[in-house]
Amino acid sequence: MNVAELKKDAEQRMAKAIEVLKVDLAKIRTGRAHTGLLDHVMVEYYGSMVPVPQVANVTLIDARTIGVQPWEKNMLSKIEKAIRESDLGLNPSNMGEILRVPMPPLTEERRRELGKLVRHEGEQARVAVRNVRRDVNHEIKEALKKKTISEDEARRAEDDIQKLTDRYIGEIDKLVEKKEQELLQI
Repeated sequence: MNVAELKKDAEQRMAKAIEVLKVDLAKIRTGRAHTGLLDHVMVEYYGSMVPVPQVANVTLIDARTIGVQPWEKNMLSKIEKAIRESDLGLNPSNMGEILRVPMPPLTEERRRELGKLVRHEGEQARVAVRNVRRDVNHEIKEALKKKTISEDEARRAEDDIQKLTDRYIGEIDKLVEKKEQELLQI
């Protein structure tokens, strides 16, 4: 791989770490309702496990309530059971053709726990970005040993990778700070 390909690869892998962090942060419940909260709740559908949004229409009824309307009526009780047994701590109520899933308010203790979880997810993303930097720097050093690039090129490439790392770490910090503010505002 040449230096340009290494940089491009590093940027793609770091961007992937950011995307994973965004998905993980979206799963952290803030007390406000959002439809993405049920994306990882699995329900049995004709013998296989599928996410709730694949068997039902998931909408927001109001700021603190999610509405789940299954496409098949026989799925209502299965979806209700799956949401109740998930790790989200939600208690859906069956309204005949639709499930109402109210978001309970967060206690101060739970907010602190969620804040720690947000910081942990952020640190995981930082570690992933640093690992990409380490891998790419190792490849640059290998290329330098094999004399496929000059020392100046290697130094410039390492500086560019460090700048890229700093940019993505800054983005991670912004995402974590934004999520922490969301937790405190409710």
